[in-house]
Amino acid sequence: MRLLLDTHTLLWWVEDDPQLSEKARKAIAGAGAECYVSLASAWEMAIKSQLGKLRLATPLRQYFPTQLAANGFVQLDIAFRHVARVESLEFHHRDPFDRLLIAQALEEKLTLVSADAVFERYGVKRLW
Repeated sequence: MRLLLDTHTLLWWVEDDPQLSEKARKAIAGAGAECYVSLASAWEMAIKSQLGKLRLATPLRQYFPTQLAANGFVQLDIAFRHVARVESLEFHHRDPFDRLLIAQALEEKLTLVSADAVFERYGVKRLW
């Protein structure tokens, strides 16, 4: 299964947070799971960290690549086709980071692992 982890999903996975659903936890840990984390999530984490809304154990420049490597996650770069896809999305969701994740999930045919049910309004496969 090819999964795109929402920002909170990545953080909850790393922190072994009980807010991460058991279904999501099993899918991420499952044999054959390919887990992707978007650079949009790194960008969101950088902004929230700077604003004091997120505290990471280490600076993002260390945290992000270290956690991806430690967990076998793949960095999903932001391509122009992802950005261009955002233009055609309805405004069910206004968060720019989430809108980019939606576009990436649609373009790459990934299942989005997120507690945010609004993603389904875009035709995205969501697992939670």
